[in-house]
Amino acid sequence: MQKKATKQNLKANNPTQQQISNLLEHYQNGRFSDAEKLAVHITQDFPKHQFAWKVLGAVLGATGRKSEAVDANQKAVALSPQDAEAHSNLGITLKALGRLDEAEASYNQAIALKPDYAEAHSNLGITLKELGRLDEAEASYNQAIALKPDLAEAHSNLGNTLKELGRLDEAEASYNQAIALKPDLANAHRNLTLMKKFDAQDEQYSKMQELYLDKNISEEQRCHINFGLAKACEDLGDFEQAFAHYSEGNMQRKKLLNYDINKDVERFRKIKSNYPQIAYNSLEPEKFSKDLMPIFIVGMPRSGTTLVEQIISSHSKVTGAGELAFAAQFGAAIATGITEANNESLLNFRSKYLTKLKSVSNENLIITDKMPQNFRYIGLLAAAFPEAKIIHVKRNPAAVCWANYKQYFVSKNIGYCYAIDDVISYHKLYENLMDFWTNTLSNRIYKLDYELLTVNQESETRQLIEYLGLDWDEKCLSPQNNMRSVATASNVQVRKKVYRGSSEQWRKYQPFLNGALDSFLLP
Repeated sequence: MQKKATKQNLKANNPTQQQISNLLEHYQNGRFSDAEKLAVHITQDFPKHQFAWKVLGAVLGATGRKSEAVDANQKAVALSPQDAEAHSNLGITLKALGRLDEAEASYNQAIALKPDYAEAHSNLGITLKELGRLDEAEASYNQAIALKPDLAEAHSNLGNTLKELGRLDEAEASYNQAIALKPDLANAHRNLTLMKKFDAQDEQYSKMQELYLDKNISEEQRCHINFGLAKACEDLGDFEQAFAHYSEGNMQRKKLLNYDINKDVERFRKIKSNYPQIAYNSLEPEKFSKDLMPIFIVGMPRSGTTLVEQIISSHSKVTGAGELAFAAQFGAAIATGITEANNESLLNFRSKYLTKLKSVSNENLIITDKMPQNFRYIGLLAAAFPEAKIIHVKRNPAAVCWANYKQYFVSKNIGYCYAIDDVISYHKLYENLMDFWTNTLSNRIYKLDYELLTVNQESETRQLIEYLGLDWDEKCLSPQNNMRSVATASNVQVRKKVYRGSSEQWRKYQPFLNGALDSFLLP
């Protein structure tokens, strides 16, 4: 009787095996909505069922609900502190939130519990790459590969870092190795397409077409394949088919991220309404040493900010730090009014930001931060860093909107890109906010026209360097020779000489856009 009662108690305290099987099947096949519903149901009925919390955390992370994902993964860790996979999963969601130091600690804990955990070594590498510690990231990937040579994801991740380091041939080889090990590794396919120009006989093109027709791949995999096929079709001159793949891939990505433009509308409203309080508490320039000077390069993504940073960081006295998340991490709450804007909060923001900035400075005193969407925080940046330089890169609106739409952004924070109407609406929000900043802070913002830069490279570059208060450096005219790491979508393009005409590329797709971008054309 005792044994029977124990079994009954176990059944009463646990979901059925069928529920767990269904949960796993939903998740593995990318049916995230079904997986979430079932995981929530199980965790409500069985709040101590650790596996359900793990799956719920993974689903929430995959659909862009990062804070909720962290909560679920923390519960999984609390229920089973010796579960290395739970610590690694927590690291994944912390990394997605930009809490990189905490993510690194979670991965290290996973590795401490399970030293041969190749996947955790690979995930640690991703975070180290985000922290700018590329040599350590490469070592982590190589450790993962040494432990598990057939771990295709580690080869793919290594390719991402090698690409960022400018070692393009090695990066291409890593992507090819990843695909050889796992032919359906869709993100490796997508990344590899960006490394080359396709012809009709390309084997990868055929492989991607086969994957596209495979009904068993997940929606996320199909999304990557659509972007990869779009690039291949574009290379082959079939712009109608390329557009079809971009459209389908974007619809899938938007569905996965569950983006709502109204949230950005409200965020921008709060930023403008809260600015007077920030301006009132602006820090005074004479109170601060100018030993460390940030240069903020802002604008829409794909507007030319990477090229501008490449030009500036070619100067011997400047370090290019890339797209830093620190302004948003430490300042978003102040900018939107969640944290009161006063002298203390601005000083705290400044201190935290500069501490992080110094860690990536390579001993240079002038450092660029080219996070494009820092345009949202120009008011806060101007108030907290009276010594800083702010450069706004402006590009043809139709070109920018199309470049955003056709780009698969790894970051889940750029959700507006995946529907052409959202892109256009977001661009209008951006223009409205930039008009606001220009009217209130015109003396703090240097406007740089991307098209003029590509046409009059030397004169525009000389004016830019003069604005920054730097002596002329001839290397600034050869940004393609700057071999610093580049962590943006332009990391292949910036290895080439500055070229004209890129802002007209969108016109190849104009027949398929039904006039969506025509409002940006001059009459």
